[in-house]
Order: sequence, then structure tokens, then C-alpha cells
Amino acid sequence: MKKNTLIGLILLVGLFVWSMTMSTSRAQEAQAAASKKAKSEQVENVRSGSLRTPELAPLDSSKLVPVTLAPQTAPAVVDTTKDSAVVAEAPIVRKKVKIENDHFSAVFDNQGAKITSIVVKALKDSAGNFPEIIADTVKGALGLKIDGVDLSEQLFALPENTPDSIFAENETTLTFTFKDPNGNKVIRRYTVSKSDVSIKQAVTFEGFKPNDYEIIWDGGMKETEEFPKGRSFGGGSYFFSEVVFNDLVGVERETVRDREKFNEEEGKILWAGMRRKYVAAVIKYPEASEATLSAEHFTGKDADSKDPGTYRITLSDNLNGSDTLAFDFMVLPLSWSEIKSFDLGFEKIIVSGWSWCGADVWFVALCGFLLWLLKFFYSIIPNYGVGIILITILVRTLTTPLTLKQLRSTSGMSKLKPEIDAINVKYRSDPQKKQAAIMELYAKNHINPMASCTGGCLPMLIQMPVFFALFMVFGRAIELRGMPFIGWITDLSRSDVIWNGITIPFIMPDGIAILPIVMVFTTYFQTKQSMASMTDPAQQKMMVWMMPIMMFLFSAVMPSGLVLYWIISNLWGIGQYALVNRARRKANAQESEMLKGKKVQDAVIVKKK
Repeated sequence: MKKNTLIGLILLVGLFVWSMTMSTSRAQEAQAAASKKAKSEQVENVRSGSLRTPELAPLDSSKLVPVTLAPQTAPAVVDTTKDSAVVAEAPIVRKKVKIENDHFSAVFDNQGAKITSIVVKALKDSAGNFPEIIADTVKGALGLKIDGVDLSEQLFALPENTPDSIFAENETTLTFTFKDPNGNKVIRRYTVSKSDVSIKQAVTFEGFKPNDYEIIWDGGMKETEEFPKGRSFGGGSYFFSEVVFNDLVGVERETVRDREKFNEEEGKILWAGMRRKYVAAVIKYPEASEATLSAEHFTGKDADSKDPGTYRITLSDNLNGSDTLAFDFMVLPLSWSEIKSFDLGFEKIIVSGWSWCGADVWFVALCGFLLWLLKFFYSIIPNYGVGIILITILVRTLTTPLTLKQLRSTSGMSKLKPEIDAINVKYRSDPQKKQAAIMELYAKNHINPMASCTGGCLPMLIQMPVFFALFMVFGRAIELRGMPFIGWITDLSRSDVIWNGITIPFIMPDGIAILPIVMVFTTYFQTKQSMASMTDPAQQKMMVWMMPIMMFLFSAVMPSGLVLYWIISNLWGIGQYALVNRARRKANAQESEMLKGKKVQDAVIVKKK
């Protein structure tokens, strides 16, 4: 590896570290801004007459009963003890219903007919418990506002004898009904199936036709994973709190600092929601909607100090005279193969790319291919660490011809260095003659100086997208969560901490890890090998130490699977260089013997004469 190639690699790694650090800084800024905000919210003014239609009576918002009182929307109770039946309104009792299927359990609250809890059955913690993903289970998700009337705190009636807990062996529908004094009704039906990741929602309106609606998700999303104990370089980059949506142009992942609106002027929404590291939840329309997506950042009062916070989101639109509103609430553990099967771009929640260079297509495909390749190796040898080693060998094997070409060219150029130095001295005042003489020297010795640059850059250019793709896969894909390799490496998606009794601030905040130290040594030796041909000792020393130090700064918080990949790649490079150098020394020795023999032969011939 030449000096310029190494400098380019260091700059790429530096850019990568900078981008990770900036990402963490932005998340911390968002958290700080959110913590300074006032916790009180301004109560919205109810717009009078907005529900009125020429032929139907409006929903009377002025008579909505506070949640502390029993609303007048209750099932009728008939008193049969008198001559004539007397109809009375029974009070609605606060009730929560739990519906469970193969993928999750959800708690529905008749206060607002909203979801107040989602427990995902795919992300067990070390104690074997499944995580809650709603950050604020009081505010919950899927509150509803109709024509400016907020129904999220109003009591809805449930059918009599509705059980408290249901397992959805078949398609199960839960119906909530709100009725105002004028008889106008808002009916919400939630449907859950045994093997479906969706909660289907259908809202119908009776007695009036609303103009507009808002779907309110006030409770945000909670992180399922344990946060690092201390600060680190780029450590926050392995945890995500993003607003995600598909606007038919592409899948967007946004970190909102305060409050923001999307597609207000143009664009449609097919689905929108939030994601954390290993799980997402989205509201999906049956077809693309003109709805406007709004997001506001907030941090829960009990949130971890490393938690970047979450969001309140709303989707609002006109109903255009329709008396129904339908959408699905999808709970998506970020398993690549499963979410990709929906063909809705959900895999781009895990990883996306710049659209200007087509990376939103080819880079996403590369990540998917690498994950598929890992799973293929895993199907043969059930160990993802072995799969990482096999992928490393495969990548380095593919780049070996280019690397060998670069090494041969570098070796040939180093042999010509004395002659090149002589030419530089001879033609120091005439650059054109100097360049012509150097090129003539290269041609005479059959050396292509461009091969050194091309051979050095191409392997790096091929490996860097793979490196970044593996970074994305190991840090984000749920498939590698908790997957062990050997011994102390019990989770390839996290750092391989062996002792948390000692921590190094910013470098090893969770404790001492082994693989980063091994990576530093292998990086040092490989860099030292490649810099051996440099003539400036001071520059050589600086280059030899710069790369290992830079890698060490952020490797301790990298997924151990990624550090393993880098170590194996370094070992391959060290071995490859040693073999090439050995072959070169052998060839030089043979050439010296031939020259020595030729000199002896010439001397004998001269003596005979």
C-alpha cells in the first residue's frame, strides 16, 4: 500500500468517524433542546360548526363530557318494572382489553379507543422478557381527532361481556363506539389475526360527514436495547430514533430536532411511523394518501441519559366527504427477509443510501446480499462469526489479483529509485526532460507506474462499500442480535466486553474489550509493512501510528462482528505481503546467482583469450 493510498484510506476512515460523531452530536442537541421545552401543551380551540353539513346535525363538541365524568354516550338500559319502558343511559366504565397473537400483544383502552401498549414477541432481554415499545403508555398511540374535536380522552362504549384478554386464534375484531347527544357516532373497529403483524383499523361515522381527521400518536417509541454506560466516539450511532415514511419517491429516515412537517405542500404518504434500533411501527394506508405528516421531538421523564428521545407524530388530511377511514398499524421487528417480503420498502428502514448516486438501490441491495450470504454460510456452519471470516476471505480473494499487481509495481519502482534520483538531479532545471527520462526508464524496465495507483486504489474502493455495508448490517439487522462467535464473544452486534470493572472514557465506556486491541496490533503491523519502502523515517513513523490510533478511537464501541472482519482482513494482508515479499527475495536471489554466474563465465572467457 503506497503512501497516497494509505492517506486516502485514513481520510475515508476519518470522514466515517466524523459522520458518526456528528450524528451523535445532533441526537444530543435534540435531546437538550427537548429537555428545555415547557412540558405544558396549549389546549386547541374547538372549531364550531366545522362538522355541520346541510342535511345532518353536527357532532356537538360543546357537550363532550370530561374524562372524569360519565359521558352521555352509553348503551341504553330499559326499565321494565313500570307500565311503559323507560330508557336510561348507563355510565360507561373505563376498560382495557388485551389482544394477543403470535407476534405481539396489544392493550386497547376505551378512553380514546386507542392503543396504550405494544409488547413485541421477538426481542427478548437477558431475563427472557419481551419489551414494551410504547414510550408513554398513558398517551399511547392512534388517538383520533375529528374536525378539531379531540376524542383521545373520551370514553367509548364496548360491547357487553367483552373479555379483558383475548388470544386471536381467528380474526378478532374489537369495536368501540362514541355517541354525542345528537346521536352522531364514531365507531372504531380494530381487527387482529393470529399470524398478522398488522392491527387493522376501520373508522366509520354515522349521522354526520366529517371534513378532516388527525391520527395522533402521542406516546412515541421506546428503545428495546440497553444503552452504553458512558460516552464514546460514535457510540450513539448504533442506536436510532427516527421518523420514517414512504412518500412514493423513496423511503426517508428523519431525525427531528424540535417540530417539523413533511409533504405539507406536495407528495403522498403510503406509510409513516417511527423506528428504534431493532423495531419499527408504522401507520399504513390502503393506498397513497395526501395526508400531512408532523413530528415533534420529546424525551420521556424516565428516559436514559443516552436515549436520543422519541417523537409525537400526527397524520392529518381531508376525508373529502367519505364516511370511513381505514389504515393498518404494523409492528415490524427489523428482520430483513421478513419486512422485505411486504414489498413496501421497509428494508430501507434498516439501511438506505444517497439517491443522487443510486446508493438507495445498489447499496441497499449490497447490504441485503451480504446478510443473505451470512445466512447462507450460517446454514452450512451455524456460527455467524465463521460466516464473517468466510466473507472476509471471499472479499480479499476477489481483490488479490489487483493487490498483487500493485505490490509488483511498487517493488519494481523501488528498485529503480536510485536511477530515478539520479535523473531528478540531472534534469532538476528541466521538468519536461526529467519526466521524459523517467518514463523512458519505466518503459525500458516494463513498469507501468499507473498500476501502482490503480492496483492500490481499486482493492480499497471495492472493500470500502463492503466495509460500510457490514457496518450497517452488524449494527442494525436484528438477525445478528445476540449471536455468539466463540468464548467471550457472545453478541456479534455489540462490543466484546470481557471486564466492566475498568472503563476508559470515550474509548471503552462499557469496559475492557479484546478485539479492538487485537485490531490495533494487526493494523499497526500491516501499515508498517506497507510503509517499509518510505525513505523519510519521521513520515514513516507518523503514518505507521496514525491508522491504528484512529481505528482504536471508535473500534471499541463498534459491533464485534465488524471488528472481527477488520482483524481477519488485516491478517490476510499481512500474510499476503509476507508471501509476496518472500517470493520477491527468492527471485532476487536467483537473479543475483544468475548475474554472478554470468560474471564468472565472462571472466573465464576473458582469461582464455
